Amino acid sequence: MPRLKKTLQSLILFTVVFCAFIAFHEKIFTSGDLSLPKEVGWQERAPRSLSGDYLETNLVEGPGGGKSTATPLPATTSINDLFISVKTTVHYHQARLPVILKTWFQLASQQTWFFTDSEDEEFQKRTNGHMINTNCSSSHNRKALCCKMSVELDTFLDSDKKWFCHVDDDNYVNVERLVQVLGDYNHQEDWYLGKPSIRTPLEILNREPKPHTKPHITFWFATGGAGFCLSRALALKMMPIASGGRFMGIGEKIRLPDDVTMGYIIEHLLQKPLTVIDQFHSHLEPMKFIRQETFH
Repeated sequence: MPRLKKTLQSLILFTVVFCAFIAFHEKIFTSGDLSLPKEVGWQERAPRSLSGDYLETNLVEGPGGGKSTATPLPATTSINDLFISVKTTVHYHQARLPVILKTWFQLASQQTWFFTDSEDEEFQKRTNGHMINTNCSSSHNRKALCCKMSVELDTFLDSDKKWFCHVDDDNYVNVERLVQVLGDYNHQEDWYLGKPSIRTPLEILNREPKPHTKPHITFWFATGGAGFCLSRALALKMMPIASGGRFMGIGEKIRLPDDVTMGYIIEHLLQKPLTVIDQFHSHLEPMKFIRQETFH
């Protein structure tokens, strides 16, 4: 009898555990807690410069309670939406431009323009008329750099393109990947895309001190050597401040080069943040520290 009683107790315990196990699994599968991996959405892929506050204020409830962007992304971005500006100088025409013309220029010949400081009949022909003489100095000083950037910006504003992307003549542009990256952003919103080369925001003297303002200004800027892109919406907001040669005046006021001046205008004057794109690389990054996946 004791043995039979112990056997019955074991059987009852097993039955209870088995029923609980079945009930637990039924709950998981019927409640939807167990789901298949889904494609990563825009919210999860948001650049690290977008804070939680930004996401909360710029996302609204979509159908079924899901999150969706307040302003839907436009139709797929194409190469024809881009204005790629290459800053160069007569000193580097022969040394640097042939490599560009043989490589990535072939994929964006109608969208790429070279901004230089001298007439060059040879390269005017080789670029199919896409060489623009800015009449700026061929020096590499602050004034010359801001002069060229000013012409680049004005030329973009006169176009009908949706994205302004600036690069230097020693950059290699992965055209297909650039189009894909820009496809994640809306040109009708304010986007300043690039990559800083410093670890902390730049701090400069406030040359226009006003009552109750700080003596110093801090802001981020995308280093020109890595390339950067501006949405048309943001460029249009810059017009009253920086178009028609006013970009040069701001550069002279803060006494800093073109890429820093761009950051000053966008981050400080317009209060629009830099969005960091890890795939934008410059000569300031040691090769051994660059993650291979950021080249794709």
